[in-house]
Parts: sequence; C-alpha cells; structure tokens
Amino acid sequence: MKYTVNIIFLHLLFGITTVSFAQQDTIVQKDETSFKIGIFYNSNLNYYGRTDSLNSSGIFPVAELWFKKKFYISAAPIFVNNASRSFEYAGTVTSIGYSAKSKNEKSLSNIFLTIPIYQNNSQLVQSALKAQLNSNFSWLNKWININAGGDMKLSDKLDFGINAGVDHLVRHEFGDGVVLVLDPSAYIYAGTQQFTRSYYKKSRFLLFPGVEQEITEKVNQLNILSYEFSMPVILVKNKIQFILNPAYVLPQNLVLVENRYDISERGQNMFYITAGVKYTF
Repeated sequence: MKYTVNIIFLHLLFGITTVSFAQQDTIVQKDETSFKIGIFYNSNLNYYGRTDSLNSSGIFPVAELWFKKKFYISAAPIFVNNASRSFEYAGTVTSIGYSAKSKNEKSLSNIFLTIPIYQNNSQLVQSALKAQLNSNFSWLNKWININAGGDMKLSDKLDFGINAGVDHLVRHEFGDGVVLVLDPSAYIYAGTQQFTRSYYKKSRFLLFPGVEQEITEKVNQLNILSYEFSMPVILVKNKIQFILNPAYVLPQNLVLVENRYDISERGQNMFYITAGVKYTF
C-alpha cells in the first residue's frame, strides 16, 4: 500500500505555520542569518487522517536556512518504517518562503512554495504532487489566536484547499535561556476532491419501457477533509529546541469506490505523536 505524508505536518516541523513555533523561533534567532538542523519522528504518517494499511511511521531530518528572520529555505528527507520496510528513503520535500509579524505584533503572515522531489518508485500517496503553494495568516492576542489559510496543489490537475483554526499560546520563561511554550490548537481543513462516479439511470419515452444506462461523470467538490486537535509543546534551552506534538485527527469525506477497496481512501479517527529536536547555529 502507498504511504502518506502530510505537507502541513512537515511545515509544522519547520516551525513556521503555527503561532507557537513562530514565536518560539524568535527566542533563539537573533542573528541576521541562522542555520537550523533537526530530526523528527512521526508515529503514524497521515494526510488529513488518510493512512496506509501498514500503519507506517516516519523519520524526517530537517535543515533550515533563515535570512533576516523572515526568508527561509528548508529541506526534509523522508524515511518510512513499517512491517515490510525499514528506514526506506522515499524522497525529499523542499520549501522556500517568507514569514513575519506585523510591526505591532498583532498579526503573523506566512507564504511558502513547496517542491517535493520523490524517488521514481516512491510509494508516497503524494508522489504525483509537483508543487504546492501555501499561505497562512494569524490574528494574535493574549486570549485566543485566530488562524486562516489556503493552498494550491499542482499535480496532473489543480486542487485548492482552505483551513481555519484557533489556538491559545502559553509561554513560561524560567531563566538561564529556558523557555516553555504550550499551544492547544483546533483546526478544520477543507479542499477540492476530484474523482469519477458511476450510477445507473433509466430513460423513458412516452409509453415505451425504459432502458437502463450506466452514467459516468467527473466530480469536483469542495469538502471538509478533516478536523484536528493538537497540543504542541516546545522546550527551548538556549539554541536547542525540544518539540512534542500530540494530535488527534478526524478524517472526513473519504473517497470510497464501490467494490474497489484497493483504490478507496483509507482513514479513521486516530491519535498520533510528532517528536523531535532542533539546534540553531
């Protein structure tokens, strides 16, 4: 079965798509240019709750280069583990983007272009993806942050996605370069789904008996893809960041093909954990 890797999850690792990660990056990023490396583990690879049948996990080394704390380029090789394969290299996800707060620090914006580079025999569900353009915007306050975003995905067709969510940032400074950040979050994700469906229609003319015909049509719908609840926890010690993100995802509107389980989307409500460490030079 094919594996799934969530592009949004990868950018969560880069510390640029959620308010908590963007704020904690400012703790250690003081120079005009900084370089970060890290490694992360995901207990159950998924794409908006869609999974493979092997319960695959993943390991992601990450490298980021930041310019003036706003512009960045990043890369994350993907290694997949499951019952049939161990530490198999599947491809690399590369990104370039811009992330910055407003002068009054009341909003945060982020736009980035992702270009995945997959192996020719890659079993990743997104191996057909050629590029993805994302944008996110957050309104910040001390009670609740409101987040919204959108994306365009280019493969052999063009798909669009939108998302919205809320989070509440809790930050504690303990001195000696130690900072703890908690960010309980709730998100809803939606996007276009393009597929074909078939049904039978009986035609009738006056008093003549009807003839049953099979009708096949292409469908392009904007549907809710998933709901997700998470609790990112970031512990910063000077230039080292320890990150733990437990999450619970509820996939919606799975595409099911009658009598074709092999090509139907597979997904279920599930809990998974992302954990890792980053170091800033």
